[in-house]
Amino acid sequence: MRVFNLVPKTIVLGMLACASLGTASAQVVAELYADGFTNPVLVTAPEGDERLFVVEQRGVVWIVDGASATLPTPFLNIDPLVTSGGERGLLGMAFHPDYETNGQFFVHYSSAETGKIGDTVLARYTVSGGNPDVANPGSASIFLEVDQPFSNHNGGMIAFRPGDSGNYLYMALGDGGSAGDPQNNAQNIENVLGKILRIDVDAGAPAAAPASNPYVGIAGHDLIWSYGLRNPWRFSFDRLTGDMYIGDVGQNSVEEIDFAAS
Repeated sequence: MRVFNLVPKTIVLGMLACASLGTASAQVVAELYADGFTNPVLVTAPEGDERLFVVEQRGVVWIVDGASATLPTPFLNIDPLVTSGGERGLLGMAFHPDYETNGQFFVHYSSAETGKIGDTVLARYTVSGGNPDVANPGSASIFLEVDQPFSNHNGGMIAFRPGDSGNYLYMALGDGGSAGDPQNNAQNIENVLGKILRIDVDAGAPAAAPASNPYVGIAGHDLIWSYGLRNPWRFSFDRLTGDMYIGDVGQNSVEEIDFAAS
């Protein structure tokens, strides 16, 4: 199987080969695929697209084409909008399941706007009409803004679940920061910090909750899908079952992987 692994300023394409099932060891051969990046935090692509989109923390997204060449013009550059450094920055990117026809994608970043420095922003953009390798910078639509009380624990991941009943975007947010969750945000179902949110993106901005979210119509924030997380930096879906695996950052001695059944 192919494994994509990120190291600073480099994308490594590895080939994982096992002599047979059940062996205790595996040989990993790494091959340089593309380099020259600054603090890359994510590699992603629309479904079925041969290009790779490399997300840099500072707020720039590059395209690596099928020949492992990085295109000279960024796909997206929102550096002026982004506060970057530490656990802040452009942290997530997700393409709409119908990207091939509607050209929509979403980004999760820390704001550089005066009075909102470090606050979380979820925004939708579209690709430019005349060039599939460049986004339209004027197409931004803000779906969600979240006040961040501290500079750390911003979460970062956004993704669509394969096979979901609608075009629902899942968004990870940390507990707001410091250490030990001093504001008890993760256990507070009235706010979105320390949660995985589930958003019906086709309902437009601001962010709307699918009717099947657990707290719609009862006490609790409508956008919450799951709660009680510390800093869910990354999550992923099983393509066959839709099950979610969440990487939650630990505090001192323990890191955590959470499983959420479909």
